[in-house]
Amino acid sequence: MESNEKKVMQEDCSEDSLGPGVLTLTNMRIAFDKTEGRIIDFSKKFGNTVLDAKLNHIIEVAKEGRLIKKVRIKIKSEKGEKTYKFGVFSTGKWEKEIKEAISKFA
Repeated sequence: MESNEKKVMQEDCSEDSLGPGVLTLTNMRIAFDKTEGRIIDFSKKFGNTVLDAKLNHIIEVAKEGRLIKKVRIKIKSEKGEKTYKFGVFSTGKWEKEIKEAISKFA
């Protein structure tokens, strides 16, 4: 993290195509780090950062689902647009905090 970067929210979750990891929202970016856990000794290891996007690259944020709720984030990059769907605990809170962070970043 940069010196003027502050963590807003962080949560263990799962992304539809990337699998389990930790979603982190800061005042400057959103990141998703893969994790690997072992039930036998309850250990968890952080893997690669598979998503690291500045807030001004986020095109759309919304929540979706009735039974299985997810927060949907569409991000633009050099390769085009990519949509991520994260199964977080409170989709409404994540949606609100991401939109608020984007408005303060811009």
